[in-house]
Amino acid sequence: MKIELVTTLKRQATKILAELHESKEPVLITEHGQPSAYLVDVDDYELMQNRIRLLEGIARGETAILKNRTYSQSEATEKMSKWLK
Repeated sequence: MKIELVTTLKRQATKILAELHESKEPVLITEHGQPSAYLVDVDDYELMQNRIRLLEGIARGETAILKNRTYSQSEATEKMSKWLK
């Protein structure tokens, strides 16, 4: 992973962004020697967000199973019938 100072980002933003888009490698931005932010390619960020939503949905499903809040196929079809027309 590439690491850049925030001052370098300020001075060379166009160059750093061009390298980011070419390499698809995230860039860690530091301030006063401490991690401050990550720069990531837009497509990679959107992919991460989609994965997070999928994993959250799976977690909700697993919680529902553990709490016995599930429906049979026929019950689900009946409850969803207004959307399945």
